[in-house]
Amino acid sequence: MEGRGIPQKLYYRIGEVAEIAGVKPHVLRYWETEFPFLSPRKSDGNQRLYTHQDLQKVLMIKKLLYEDRFTISGVKRKFREEWKKTQQRPKQQGRRRLLQALRRDAEELLRLLGEDQA
Repeated sequence: MEGRGIPQKLYYRIGEVAEIAGVKPHVLRYWETEFPFLSPRKSDGNQRLYTHQDLQKVLMIKKLLYEDRFTISGVKRKFREEWKKTQQRPKQQGRRRLLQALRRDAEELLRLLGEDQA
């Protein structure tokens, strides 16, 4: 099922995720202990319920480990770097908007001051 499209569901059980990713369920349980950002919800019956986002993380972990030959610590580092990038983008965009607003305000003030002197 790995090569086919991922079924769109709200939650996936560990067996479904294992089949989609092409790994065994015990590998997923191990990855949960190694990667704190991979923490599926637990149902009332104590079954793991993975979201689509969790599934995407599993597929990325598998790619980095099996195809790109990263180590466990290398995968952790990669996810940490990606997380930092996503955290910095909004700050940079916010700063840019703030600077643009300050520039508009400064230009407006200069225009008003120029009108008063004329």
